[in-house]
This record gives sequence, C-alpha cells and structure tokens, in this order.
Amino acid sequence: MQKIGLIGGMSWTSTELYYRYINKKIQREMGGMCSAPILLESHNFCDLSRAQSEEEWERIYKQLSLSAKRLERAGARAIAICANSMHHVADRIAEDIDAPLIHIADVVGDRLKQDGIAKAALMGTRNVTTENWYRQRLVKKGISLLPADSDRATEVDRIIYDELMIGKVRRDSERTLKTFITNIDKQNVEAIILGCTELNMVVDTKANILPIYDSMEIHSDAIVSLILSDTK
Repeated sequence: MQKIGLIGGMSWTSTELYYRYINKKIQREMGGMCSAPILLESHNFCDLSRAQSEEEWERIYKQLSLSAKRLERAGARAIAICANSMHHVADRIAEDIDAPLIHIADVVGDRLKQDGIAKAALMGTRNVTTENWYRQRLVKKGISLLPADSDRATEVDRIIYDELMIGKVRRDSERTLKTFITNIDKQNVEAIILGCTELNMVVDTKANILPIYDSMEIHSDAIVSLILSDTK
C-alpha cells in the first residue's frame, strides 16, 4: 500500500473522522487486521483558525507548506489537507512538493459530475462558501452553485467554529441545519455539498430530502484509492 501524508488538526475532530473513515474502508477492502499506512502532522488550530488578512494566510501557507515537505521527506507518496478551508493555500503548497496533493474541491466536483449533478448548494465556513477560490474549482467541473447566502453562511460558520470544532453537537443546531436544507430544496437544486469536514456531525447525510455530498467522505475515498493504487 502507498503511504499517505495527512495534514490535520484543523480541527482535531475532523482529523479523527478522517482517520477512522480511512482505516475502516481499508479494512473492508483488504480484510483482516489491515490498516492504512498514514503519516500525520496535527496542528494547533488556535494558530490557524478564522484567518482573514493576507498576512494571516501567508503565515498559514508557510506553516502548512513546511508540514507537506516534512511528510514528503518522511516517505508520503501523496499529501492531503484534512480541512476544506485550508485549501485556500493548497495550490501554493502543491507547487512546493513533488508528491501529488489531493485537492478536496476537485474530488468533490468529480464525484458530483460522475453522478450527473449539475446544480448544487454549498454549505460550510464563510471563507469556503462566499469566496471564489473554492467555488470556482467546482464550477470548472461543470457544477452550477447557488449564490452564497450571507445570513446562512454566518450561522453555519458559528455552528462550525463555536460548537463542532470543539466537539459539541447540539440538537438546536441540528434543527437549524435541517431547516436550511429544507429551504435550499425549494431553490431548484439537485444536491447539497457539505464543504466543511465537521458538518456530518450534525447533518444526517443519509436521511435528508436532498442528496448530501460529504466532502470528508469523498476526500477520504480518494485518499483510500491512492493508498490502494498499487494493490489493485
């Protein structure tokens, strides 16, 4: 199996989801006591969260780029950043390493295109849902997206940062997101993209009126495919 390098801690709750999902899928695919060969650098998210200025993003880029280089030197055959929002600097990091970087928006776009989804709504942190750097990658895959809703983005951002990223799952937040999904369904879309790797903690991806595409699961599926690329 290929060794994968994960850049995590953004937040630790989503990194835990990645680790569990990847290893469970490897065990299903390979059987027995098999598990994934993973190198992990887990960051202190206090140093990285809610970046807004160019200076803050420059500091984050340098920190994550160093992680990618260390993972590559340690033997990682590919790199994955375990957070949607941190892909803000993914293109620059990809240029700093020889190993491929598995971009979360690209694999999400590929999955929707494969399933014939042409129009979707994106839910996630404010920088993912309102800025062009993430949305444009999906549009390039042929996915039309609903315009960002500022009020919804603010509330989802609050739920993610103030609750999910510290491990809190609240019933009222579950109800709020279910209401958002119900309202989105009225806007002639075919699916919803969970553009935050923690959102599946409060959104039941299997029991909603619209198909829900979980970016964490789709990203992890792509990671597993690469890990097993020499075994199939």
